[in-house]
Amino acid sequence: MLAINRFSTDDPERFQKEAAPALEAFARCRGYLRGGVARAVDEPETWVLWTEWDNIGDYRRSLSSYDVKMSTPLLSQALPEAVGFETLVTCEPGSSSTVTTSDHSPDTIGRSDQP
Repeated sequence: MLAINRFSTDDPERFQKEAAPALEAFARCRGYLRGGVARAVDEPETWVLWTEWDNIGDYRRSLSSYDVKMSTPLLSQALPEAVGFETLVTCEPGSSSTVTTSDHSPDTIGRSDQP
């Protein structure tokens, strides 16, 4: 499961200083696999804080973590758009793609009350 928080900033130095502790807070949570902070190549004011998780439940529980809540000033500045993405097709270098099934049944997609 990928979580992608997108930001627009005119102060990249400040943003990087605030994003690093937020990423570290996520990294201490159960189910965290990896993450990073990246800047758009063609739009230097556009940044993302991305994280990868074992599952959506671990990501959602991480948002209740004290350390992550202390990062809320940064996270509250994220652009208002979808954050969580279910990985359904992957491909490793030199291999064929692998398709996985969704954790959601068709009638639960888009419902916020589902894990």
